[in-house]
Amino acid sequence: MAFLEVEYVSKYFSEPNGQQLCVFKDVRLHIQKSEFVTMVGHSGCGKSTLLNIIAGLETSSKGAIILDGKEIDTPGLDRMVVFQNFSLLPWMSVYENIRLAVKAAFSEWQSHKINDYVQRYINMVGLAGSEHKKPAALSGGMRQRVGLARAFAVQPKVLLLDEPFAQIDALTRGAIQDELMRMWAATQNTVFMVTHDVEEAIVLSDKIALMTSGPSAKLAEIVEVKFPRPRLREEILDLAEFGRIKKHIIQFLKNCAHEQPANDTTADDVVGARRVAAEA
Repeated sequence: MAFLEVEYVSKYFSEPNGQQLCVFKDVRLHIQKSEFVTMVGHSGCGKSTLLNIIAGLETSSKGAIILDGKEIDTPGLDRMVVFQNFSLLPWMSVYENIRLAVKAAFSEWQSHKINDYVQRYINMVGLAGSEHKKPAALSGGMRQRVGLARAFAVQPKVLLLDEPFAQIDALTRGAIQDELMRMWAATQNTVFMVTHDVEEAIVLSDKIALMTSGPSAKLAEIVEVKFPRPRLREEILDLAEFGRIKKHIIQFLKNCAHEQPANDTTADDVVGARRVAAEA
């Protein structure tokens, strides 16, 4: 039995014309405890939707999510999400954003224990000295460090990363990816991440799940990444095996793009239509 089981999960959205759009169908994915698994696919294949279903933020149309032997369908502190838009409370400082989550997770702890614990995670992500700054005073990279510290500090069973580095510049992105690998190595969290960045997926992951294009996307293949850990980015980028995996994934994505009909509606189109309707 896997630690996190996605069992034949499907998701349908209602289109503005009343018809049902199948985003993805019968996705079956098993993640072992302490594995780092990344999902890659074109926009509209439902990667973030699946992550939200695992988080309990959305419901599946069919199938089940099983975590540590129990079926789940609501949010919980056993699953922490790091979003690409940082999702920090703007009126709270770095320290307060992390402390709020820690207090919720460990309500029985005394204040001094919480304070010391929060500071340890602030130090871990290199933000010592910035404890009292609010998000508006931080760079994008610093804000995402706060998000990572907050998520790891709760000690969730599963860490869910929704393209967490998409809004960070390339130079900063590499440094934060290295910090993520160090934190993951120290905590051995189970991680599920979605990304468009093929190199990022290879550097970070134990396994990469490849999704076909939507609508009616499917999980097509699991690519194993067997580089030993701890990994140094500069040591693996030039390896022949790195190039082979990257070429394989890019070719898969190209083939999916060619197979996608130009006039197909995607999940992104439906979400966009919903947003326009809500604002009208």
